[in-house]
Amino acid sequence: MTRDPWSHLASRTPARIAIGRAGGSLPTSEVLAFALAHAKARDAVHATFDPERIAAGLGDLGLAAVTVESLARDRAAYLRRPDWGRALAETSRSRLAACAEAPGDLVIVIADGLSATAVETNALALVGALLPRLASAGIAIGPVVVATGARVALGDAVAAELGARAVLVLIGERPGLSSPDSLGAYLTFDARPGRNDAERNCVSNIRAGGLAVELAAFKLSWLAAEAFRRQLTGISLKDESDLLLAPGGAPPGLAGQG
Repeated sequence: MTRDPWSHLASRTPARIAIGRAGGSLPTSEVLAFALAHAKARDAVHATFDPERIAAGLGDLGLAAVTVESLARDRAAYLRRPDWGRALAETSRSRLAACAEAPGDLVIVIADGLSATAVETNALALVGALLPRLASAGIAIGPVVVATGARVALGDAVAAELGARAVLVLIGERPGLSSPDSLGAYLTFDARPGRNDAERNCVSNIRAGGLAVELAAFKLSWLAAEAFRRQLTGISLKDESDLLLAPGGAPPGLAGQG
């Protein structure tokens, strides 16, 4: 095997760099590692989402949960018809209507997206870290919505049904070959059907080995507070929360904490 002169950099990233070669080909170990990573990514896409388990976890955090479905009734339909994943099933509309009297300022939607693995690994921890920071910012949340067969834009329909001023969608990202468990978070102020991605703020790669949950919660609460203050999200709202980080990159604590 021919060692790559940059192999010392490989320890600093999960990216496939400086992997060397065996003759004119990749080393066998790297071929096998690539096949394993690809299999994990496929498994994440097709993993079964358990909304009741997420709802039970939200209950442990003291939050009420509402489960909804998109028009995509199964995984095959979800993958082939992205537009169905952006629209609520009719039965879900009536379920949300029963909660519309107490929507809060911000509705949190936990959605399976393209990686149920990411959601089940990271979503509850992120919500738990978000709650005190949102409360400290004076942002009230109503019932948390757990959505199956969902794309990001389904959150716009949920917010419109509930009458919430903004929506935060926590959703499994498209799995990468080194990150099948990456959670994305999309914040949209004045959410309603027809919003586009330029009108959202995204914090991505939330996972162990990526953006830590505590830091993600700090960034999202900062963005939410600024969204309500400026009445907007998207390309007009730049993430300047890094200016408040302590030396070493740690997020500041909450008032009253040591």
